[in-house]
Amino acid sequence: VQLQASGGGVVQAGGSLRLSCAASGRTFGGYVMGWFRQAPGKEREFVASITWSAGRTYYANSVKGRFTISRDNAQNMVYLQMNSLKPEDTAVYYCAASSSGTYYWRGSDYNDWGQGTLVTVSS
Repeated sequence: VQLQASGGGVVQAGGSLRLSCAASGRTFGGYVMGWFRQAPGKEREFVASITWSAGRTYYANSVKGRFTISRDNAQNMVYLQMNSLKPEDTAVYYCAASSSGTYYWRGSDYNDWGQGTLVTVSS
């Protein structure tokens, strides 16, 4: 499995960015795709996830109502639309794939990870 994240950049507080994750190497039916982030000096944290087949979504409380995760099954893409960005959203964002998804909020539940894309939100 290969995951390629892109779309990071620098944005002012209140702005928007859309992250993309290109997934390849297998069919992803039954998988859960997730976005995690890690800010400097902090632990990696769950942001959002989506079930590949049904499109069921889950969000961290800190991003609920501002971020939207989606997927395009035909293109094998996963997206994270981030609106109303705050300086505390600054982090490296990683996409990940889990074959089980039972504990979708735990990084340890994910088998494969992309390389990360940096999001910087200035105040």
